[in-house]
Amino acid sequence: MDFFKKKKQESISKSKQSQQSKDSNIENPLNNSLKENIQHIKEMLGNSKDIIIREIRIGKDGQIKAGIVYTDGLTDTKSIQHFILESLMVDIRETELDQEASSKKDPIHLIKDIVLTAGDIQDVTDFDELFYSLLSGNAILLLDGYSQCFSIGMREWENRGVSEPADQTVIRGPREAFTESLRMNTALIRRKIKDPHLWLESKKIGKVTKTDIAIMYIKGIVNDKIVEEVHSRLNRIDTDGILESSYIEEMIQDKTFTLFPTIYNTERPDVVAASLLEGRVAIIVDGTPFVLIAPVIFSQFYQSAEDYYQRADFGTLIRFLRYLCFFIALLGPSLYVAITTFHQEMIPNQLLISLAAQREGVPFPAFIEAMIMEVTFEILREAGVRMPRTVGQAVSIVGALVIGQAAVEAGIISAAMVIVVAITAIASFAFPSFNMAISVRILRFILMGLAASFGLFGITVGLIALVLHLCSLRSFGIPYMSPFAPFIISDQKDTLFRFPRWGLLTRPRLISQKNLKRQQEPSLLKPDPNKDREMENEGDQ
Repeated sequence: MDFFKKKKQESISKSKQSQQSKDSNIENPLNNSLKENIQHIKEMLGNSKDIIIREIRIGKDGQIKAGIVYTDGLTDTKSIQHFILESLMVDIRETELDQEASSKKDPIHLIKDIVLTAGDIQDVTDFDELFYSLLSGNAILLLDGYSQCFSIGMREWENRGVSEPADQTVIRGPREAFTESLRMNTALIRRKIKDPHLWLESKKIGKVTKTDIAIMYIKGIVNDKIVEEVHSRLNRIDTDGILESSYIEEMIQDKTFTLFPTIYNTERPDVVAASLLEGRVAIIVDGTPFVLIAPVIFSQFYQSAEDYYQRADFGTLIRFLRYLCFFIALLGPSLYVAITTFHQEMIPNQLLISLAAQREGVPFPAFIEAMIMEVTFEILREAGVRMPRTVGQAVSIVGALVIGQAAVEAGIISAAMVIVVAITAIASFAFPSFNMAISVRILRFILMGLAASFGLFGITVGLIALVLHLCSLRSFGIPYMSPFAPFIISDQKDTLFRFPRWGLLTRPRLISQKNLKRQQEPSLLKPDPNKDREMENEGDQ
């Protein structure tokens, strides 16, 4: 390795000349002195004890000073030992390089191209990029006399393994969920879609956290305007930190002042893969197991991954049941309050007499009863979520039974009101999406107030205003109520109904405006009756 000594001064001068134009665009460039670079790193990080700095000498006679910097706990120390230290301090002395070939390159590039055996090596010329790589788990290799260093991929930290989804469970289907690791999540998606047109673009958002964001879509299926809009909204984010995907969701959604979510989130890789195949865009945030999907429509929140793993007739029945639960959870208490307060003539006589007997000793009107029970149930639900899992579910169930029974016996609440509130609460649990369930729970209180003030007329006005509001919403330019408004008859095959697999011929037209066809013609997929008769005849013979 004598070429190090001969070429050192020449390479230093060449490096200075080549870096002059680059340094003009770099705000915080590295120094040529190894000592100054290491001192600056120590000062900026406050001499933190988890920052490991090792100074060594490399070359045949050890004439080159070098420094290795990495973060303890984020970096694989065994890989540093085998792929960096051993290569620089042992293997480099035993390697005989072609002097003629070596003379055409600087020593720093020869170390990168010939000596280091690591796979991911990036050139770094400024401190900002150095600190980002260092605190992301990479190892930094500094050389004395060069205003350039290497960022070597050596990341390793404890990750939660792939487990079963906790929120979106299914009876039949994949049992894997996303984790908090960005690269693990992208790998789970690529396991589902092995296509070169599945593109991934990365960003760093957050001035302090510098959180990694990945944008995934299928080129040729996705609408390019949607991808441009996603990039535009992400680029406008200017904040100190991103700790969860909800930070991104709130900052890029179309309309902030709405109770309904305009971006879908899921922890299931199969749901993300299906959305990508329909022409949607996935936004993956490092540090959270929930992936964002855009654009989204209203009917998507009432679809479950299991709908596509069961028979078409069963999937259709379950979807109708979910929409029925939506109306029960939204209108149950308000209809009871309106009818018992203003429209008693709509109740059959026997039921009216029974309700009157139950309310004989109740001192509160129906609206106050409903508010007391709804607020009590919301408190029990929240307490059950926050308490330890071993006792949380038991406390919420026992608490509801005990409080409900005690309230009826004390004459504070009627038995019919307890039944109505219980059915309403159970219906809200049938929603596949937790975000939509929260929206319905909030709207329930608004409609209860309208029902107590104006009866069925108030509920009707509230529903009209709700429909107008839903029709005015958009998700990344796509109407929120499509394909109902605007009505697209070809897309009705996968909204209220779930057509058989051979009937799902095209993708949603408003979301994917090119490459609409996603499978063969239905006639090619149906069984041929003539062939079935021939097989039966052969079996008889």
